[in-house]
Amino acid sequence: MSWIFSHNKSWDYLSSTFSFIADMNGVQQDPVHHSEGDVAIHTQMVLAALQQLPEYSLLSLEEQEILWTAALLHDVEKRHTTRVDWDGRIISPGHARKGELTTRQILFQQIPTPFAIREHIAALVRFHGLPLWLMEKPSPQKALLAASLRVDTYLLYLLAKADILGRTCQDAKELLERIELFELYCREQGCWRVSRAFSSGEARFHYFSTDSEQPNYQPYDDYGSQVTLLCGLPGMGKDYFIQQHARGIPIISLDSIRRQHQISPEDKEANGWVVQQVKKQAREQLRNRQNFIWNATNLTAQMRQQLIKLFVSYNAKVRIVYIETDYKRWRQQNSHRQYVVPDKVLDRMLAKLEIPTPEEAHEVRYFIDSVLLNR
Repeated sequence: MSWIFSHNKSWDYLSSTFSFIADMNGVQQDPVHHSEGDVAIHTQMVLAALQQLPEYSLLSLEEQEILWTAALLHDVEKRHTTRVDWDGRIISPGHARKGELTTRQILFQQIPTPFAIREHIAALVRFHGLPLWLMEKPSPQKALLAASLRVDTYLLYLLAKADILGRTCQDAKELLERIELFELYCREQGCWRVSRAFSSGEARFHYFSTDSEQPNYQPYDDYGSQVTLLCGLPGMGKDYFIQQHARGIPIISLDSIRRQHQISPEDKEANGWVVQQVKKQAREQLRNRQNFIWNATNLTAQMRQQLIKLFVSYNAKVRIVYIETDYKRWRQQNSHRQYVVPDKVLDRMLAKLEIPTPEEAHEVRYFIDSVLLNR
């Protein structure tokens, strides 16, 4: 194994080297669920519990490192989400979702990590509580199958178990029973240690984008056109991708409209007009059943879903292509662009980046360091 988070895994070293680890000290937790103490104490206990699990020693070295790193970072964003609720209870709403974003940023910017490994760790952080609360979700099946597209459910199971063993609480036995039920449900749904298989991208997209409760349903795939929705931070190489893999396909670009009318990306009022202009162009292409590329950053799932709903309403097949290069090259490429984006703007955009997930469109591909991955 070549990638490793840190050769020195002592807590003293980690907390003195990384500010996001040091920040765990003093972050209080609800004593009902965490009477052991603050987030730093809990995290150390989780790491110890994880390494003591018999199953942990049987994992590959890469799986051990992925799981250890996810355990280290699973509560990294309790530092920014913890507050006292109206009834005096200490809560940390959204810490897993925010933790995913922070984990991605850490493993991209501070500790260079291969894309697949980084995204697996980020997803484990995002879903670390799922085995405990799966059956309380509005649609447990959809929640589980979506998670299975991004994580090894066995590693998620082990992380959740270590999370319970690494705390002091009265309901530990009940919580561990929930984790065992999680394994049984994963096996029942065909996603234990594997992603849930779908007969096609169309079947997967239909299941997650509608109220369907039938993951085996195969919809009719008579499309009017194909839309390629690019996703990536400024300077990552979207134009290069188009030159290499999509030459000759019509392009709809927000930046082109902005530059044509001399509108700054920071002009929020004018940007509303820009979006309306490109949507008008898109509707014309969709009505004419013409393929095209939508070239913009599209950094959040919410932004992408607004566009995908538009495209699908015209019976288009949607392919998302996420584009990324390593951190140093990204900064260099941006500095050499004709239209340089300020570093502080890039940092702000990086902090909110949500990588497209497999269920978002009919097809989702990843163009990483100039290689189109099969993922």
